[in-house]
Amino acid sequence: MMLSAAVTAAFSGCAGSAPEPAAIQEIPAVTQTAETAAPEQNETAPAVTEAAEPVRNEADVRGIIPKVSGEPDWSTVNTLALDQILWEPDCGIRAFAQLAYDDERLYVHLRAVEKEIRAEYTEPLSPVCRDSCLEFFFMPEHETRYFNFEINPNGCLYCGFGHGRQDSTALARGDFAELFRITTDRTDDGWEVFYSIPLEFLRLFCPDFAFEGGLRANFYKCGDLTPQKHYLAWNKVNSEKPDYHRPEDFGLLVFG
Repeated sequence: MMLSAAVTAAFSGCAGSAPEPAAIQEIPAVTQTAETAAPEQNETAPAVTEAAEPVRNEADVRGIIPKVSGEPDWSTVNTLALDQILWEPDCGIRAFAQLAYDDERLYVHLRAVEKEIRAEYTEPLSPVCRDSCLEFFFMPEHETRYFNFEINPNGCLYCGFGHGRQDSTALARGDFAELFRITTDRTDDGWEVFYSIPLEFLRLFCPDFAFEGGLRANFYKCGDLTPQKHYLAWNKVNSEKPDYHRPEDFGLLVFG
């Protein structure tokens, strides 16, 4: 079942100045079985601009996304440290990311070391970057638009898709928690979130999306209204002011 069309504007994402309005894209139901055919081309999803395929510089590859069979054993998956501390003094908060995939899903595990946690938002499309927030921005290697998944410790998700902050489209469905299998936990030193993204969902927007080749991505940790304002990233962000919506600063991961 799709989310009601009552919502007509939403926060456009984190790490920047005052929020800009964003369009809302209601997305159709996605089944979660391997047998389901890919969506027809007339699905109401934002058009994706085709980009010329650049030549990959293998020296740019920053990591391998391992293939697994079902839910990953995260103890065997490489961890990426969000060790770029940006725009604010180091307050001691740390964050880490892990990715894996199988034939049907991209699995995500994000973890924060954070003593003073803020978790106020619970409603879909809320500006969760004002809370303690862990984020995953990504795009197929040769695409021009990217997805942004932003989640707080309540499992409240803001999901967007676009070329950048100015044309980002908020994606709305009533069952995101179920679709993405979102779970969060408090840990002894902070919190963590687990979720997985169906390949069929990604193909609603990028019909040729496949778990092969490269994925350009960045992982972020922020909290605009937390007691300790902070901005962390995995790949360096080349901006003088807070701005995570910079696909030109995404790092390259490849599917193993």
